[in-house]
Amino acid sequence: MQNAHDVLIRNLGEHTGLAEEDIAEIRALTFTLRDFAPNEDFIRQGDVPKHSALVVSGMVARYHLLGSGRRQYLAFHLTGDLPDAQGLFIDMMDHGLSALGPASIAFIPHRELFVAFRRRPTFGLAVWRETLLDAAIFREAITNNSARPMQARMAHLFCELFYRARAAQLVRGNRCRLPISLAQLGETLGMAIATVNRTLADLRRSGAMDLREGELVVLKWRELQRLGDFSPAYLHLKRQAPPFV
Repeated sequence: MQNAHDVLIRNLGEHTGLAEEDIAEIRALTFTLRDFAPNEDFIRQGDVPKHSALVVSGMVARYHLLGSGRRQYLAFHLTGDLPDAQGLFIDMMDHGLSALGPASIAFIPHRELFVAFRRRPTFGLAVWRETLLDAAIFREAITNNSARPMQARMAHLFCELFYRARAAQLVRGNRCRLPISLAQLGETLGMAIATVNRTLADLRRSGAMDLREGELVVLKWRELQRLGDFSPAYLHLKRQAPPFV
């Protein structure tokens, strides 16, 4: 497993130029590492946040808990992401975060982060930029779920996750881990389980992708991109994903 400090430095460096002094400030932070089982919460809706979380390995999901007990999944976060950076600036969490599969999370005390931001404003700006990138993904998710037909909706989500995983060097060949159940896929895309099964079957028949046993396989990237009407511009990645063959 990668060192948590290195994971954070690499992630922030995707979109912000960090000076040696910024990197030294990050390395001085206290990280408390914990492992979580699939679907285990590490932040709950209504919590009063005192730490920020860094995904050191695995994948996590952000969700709203509805009064009925159902979940609306809002976004997914990969190794290197700070999924609750918003918690630095709000008094109570209005969403929850849970491990999607097995995940290791490092927790950083807010008080240390605020001291570091005062000493190194560029570091603070980099974390703030993380929240803006999250907002861009949220906006795209709203458009995806509201304006695209079912097949395009699912294809777009797969494109986004695969593209982000490639940029983060988490893809092996044409495969990446995606430990999501069909029920969770439906709760992400606003689909009934029967619609999830039918739409996934249509995408498989297209020959563009497959999803089995927690692994996303992209067989024809350009076709999947076309089906999902996907352009990565909204991800604002400085280091683009490697060229697709």
